[in-house]
Amino acid sequence: MPEYEPVVGMECHAELLTESKMFCGCKNEFGGEPNTRCCPVCLGMPGSLPVMNKKAVDHVIRTSLALNCTINRDAKFDRKNYFYPDLPKGYQISEYDFPIGVEGYLDVEVNGETKRIHIRRVHLEEDTGKLFHVVGDESYVDLNRSGVPLMEIVTDFPPDIHSAEESRAYLTKLRAILTYIGVCDGKMEEGSLRCEPNVSVRVVGSETFGTKTEIKNLNSFRAVYKGIEYEVERQAEVLDSGGKIAQETRGWNDAKQITFSQRSKEVEQEYRYFPEPDLVPLEITEEWIEGIRASMPELPDARRARFIADYGITSYDATLLTDSRALSDYYEEVVKESNDPKSAANWLMGDLMRLLNANSGEIGTCPIRASHLATMLRRINDGTISGKIAKTLIEEMYTTGNDPDAIIEEKGWKTVKDTGAIQAMVEKVFAENPAIVADIKEKGLVQKRGFLVGQVMKASQGKADPQEVNRLIDALLAR
Repeated sequence: MPEYEPVVGMECHAELLTESKMFCGCKNEFGGEPNTRCCPVCLGMPGSLPVMNKKAVDHVIRTSLALNCTINRDAKFDRKNYFYPDLPKGYQISEYDFPIGVEGYLDVEVNGETKRIHIRRVHLEEDTGKLFHVVGDESYVDLNRSGVPLMEIVTDFPPDIHSAEESRAYLTKLRAILTYIGVCDGKMEEGSLRCEPNVSVRVVGSETFGTKTEIKNLNSFRAVYKGIEYEVERQAEVLDSGGKIAQETRGWNDAKQITFSQRSKEVEQEYRYFPEPDLVPLEITEEWIEGIRASMPELPDARRARFIADYGITSYDATLLTDSRALSDYYEEVVKESNDPKSAANWLMGDLMRLLNANSGEIGTCPIRASHLATMLRRINDGTISGKIAKTLIEEMYTTGNDPDAIIEEKGWKTVKDTGAIQAMVEKVFAENPAIVADIKEKGLVQKRGFLVGQVMKASQGKADPQEVNRLIDALLAR
């Protein structure tokens, strides 16, 4: 059997963070009572006229700059004609031949190597409504989403992506950028960011592209990875059995981990694009572009490099800490107040992430303020508490949201520095463990020394000063 190479093009749709919809004043917000945020414009009523949302245009220009695109100075809107129950007008206002951003790229890291994914276009359109299929033959439509500003980002042809892993890396990086620059919240579970891979396979070494299928509306990194993997395997099996791949749109059944046929794929001509007569073309000036460029935040790659250079943390930790703007902002605030970047990274990526994951939380709603975590690090470093106590303290901080100093005082968790008290504990541990002491002193089994330290810390409930414990143990062992 021949060996096949996957070829994947990516179409990603991002709902933009604006107060109102793309062409009307209806509120742009997720959820809510169905069909309550609608008006004649987003319902496509006769005689209603669209008015362009400038902030949405700003967001697309901002994204195009972040993705290294050329900005078309003259862009325009078009009507994309097709019938579907969630499209009340019977057409979608989009951009066809003159999109806002063109010829960009995004660099991603896969298996330790950097790969450049070229981007063909970044354009602006309006979202459709949403269908709900219930038991039986009934379906309902909610048009609250109809008219929400939607940005589409399309990779170039021929595609640069040749595996499910590269696809996931591209989507992960794209999501990070969109959230960093504040144009999309990236909540895939709410449909704010949706991905539609176009997948085909060809024999390794061939220059001819196979027939592609589109997997519709994948809404998680895992679904993208699994969906592409499944489709590559399915297409290879069809070709090996002598069959032909149908150009079609397929859905993803997450429960069964399979794709399924939905409809034959439309070709471009079927949409009968023509210029939108109710909207004037866009004239994007240099002043407009430079104004947006000047307001751009530091992007993930630049922040990652700075974290490594300025804070001395590992590349792995820097990559995790710059996964989202909220997380990297939180980390920087902890570092600023604690002056301990390595400990901040360790506690943030360790205990704090564990607590957030266990409670399905996000850093943006974390009950531990960055200033409180920084205070905890300072109390470890100045000897007020031990590392062991800090493990318990951070749990209490997460549960209560209280200041660590108040908790330490209330719980009586300050480190015991009384040499006499610690001396008594050490002597008691030595008396209770004569065999261990003999092994260390007479047989040189110094690895057992850690047991003695642990027993003293246990006796003090983790509050004994570790440095003083070690000093006194060494002094007794030397007798």
